[in-house]
This record gives sequence, C-alpha cells and structure tokens, in this order.
Amino acid sequence: MINYNKLKDEVKNIINESFFNVSISFCDLDNGERFSVEGDKRMQSASMIKLLIMLTLLKKVEEGEISLDEKIKLEKEKRVEGSGILKELSYDHLFSIRELLTLMIIISDNFATNILIGKIGMDEINRTAKDFGLKKTILQRNMMDLDAKERGLDNYTSSDDILKILKSIYEKNFLGEDMSKLAIDILLKQQERDRLQRYLKEDLKIANKTGDLDNLENDGGIFFTENKNYILVVLVNQAKSNVLAKELIGKISLKIYNSIGV
Repeated sequence: MINYNKLKDEVKNIINESFFNVSISFCDLDNGERFSVEGDKRMQSASMIKLLIMLTLLKKVEEGEISLDEKIKLEKEKRVEGSGILKELSYDHLFSIRELLTLMIIISDNFATNILIGKIGMDEINRTAKDFGLKKTILQRNMMDLDAKERGLDNYTSSDDILKILKSIYEKNFLGEDMSKLAIDILLKQQERDRLQRYLKEDLKIANKTGDLDNLENDGGIFFTENKNYILVVLVNQAKSNVLAKELIGKISLKIYNSIGV
C-alpha cells in the first residue's frame, strides 16, 4: 500500500530545498489517488500550452471541421526563431496538418505551432480551455511574439490543468478513441527526455510534453510502467538555472517512480 501523504511530504521537501517556484500534480491512474503541491498556481506555460492546441485541433478533426491530411505551404513571413526545424527549410514545402501537429509536439516546433494557431484561431483554442474547465490556462500570444510579451501578454497554465488534459487523453473522455490514441502515439515520440526521464531508464514509456524558457523548465507526462500507470506534471519557474530546474524535475520524478514500487 502506497502512503501518498508521506510521498507528498517527501516531494515537498525536495521542492523546499530548491527555493524555486514549483507547481506539481500527480495522479495514480489505476486507483485515482492524487495529490498536488501548488497545483492550482498560475505558471508560465512555455511550450506546455501546445497540449491545449493539440487538444483543440484533434477535437476539430473529430468534428469534421479540419482534416489531418490538409496540406499547408510554409510562408516566409510567418517564420519564427526558437525550437524547431521548419525555419531551416525552403518555403516551397507543403506539410500536412498531421505533420505540423507531430512537429509541434515532439520537437516543439514554433513555426508549426503558429501555423496551427492561425488555422484553428486563438479564440477557439481559449474557448476549448474554458469549456474543458481549465482554470489557469490561456493562450495570449503566438510563439516567439516578443512584442506581445513586452505588452504583458503571455501564455499560462497550471500543473492541475496539464494533468487534466493528459488524464482526459488517457481516459478518452474528451476526444474519442481514435484521436486520443493519436495524441498518445505522438506524445510517446517526444524527443525531449532530460527532465521527467532524466534519472529513469531510457526504455520507460512516457507520453509527455516539455516547455522551457530562461530559468524555466516544465514537463508533464503519462507514465506507462509494468505495474502502474500514472501522470506527473512538474512546472519550475524562477530557477537559478535551466540545468538545476531539469535536475529538480528529475529528482521529483525519480522519488515518485521509486516510491510507487515499479
């Protein structure tokens, strides 16, 4: 029997030793047990907001409003810096919505993300957040829109909200069977594995999405282990460095992994 109150206290001790701004949420998917530490705190989302974009897009696909096979041509004026590979390619390439979605998630491609935001509409994405009951999640600017950021516009979420998105995908209670499976399949291809999986074995299956800015590291994922499935979301803002933030996420993840006996 896992003592989740004790585990929560141990996680809090790890957090308190860091003096960083941290929000975490955990859910045992086998028995529904859950806990959080500052789980409802509004935090800068960085690329974690892309989970909401994926959720909205796949709902539109499910409802027949968007086709995953639709091709979109890269436009030079929409090119942005930051993570991704599309910015390095020539502008005569055509990419399907499915390919753009995959790039947005597995390598956090900012160019692909902005194309999808334009396709869906920012208002529609935020409507999904509201209808879905996300309390602290909002998309207010495109990726790498520094002018908007200077005007005070940023993207926010909470670890509780991210857990809710991931749990709904796992339980297939917002998207149907096919779109939920597609979401998990894409998340399992995630290339960023140096946070939640930092101190865990390389072949562990985690369907996750990361995010980072200066002194900010976020990661949230569905863990598929031999004995138990669970969700862990850790958001770290105002860290002394990105490396230390990644190490903190890794320590919390390792503590939970070892404590639940898998």
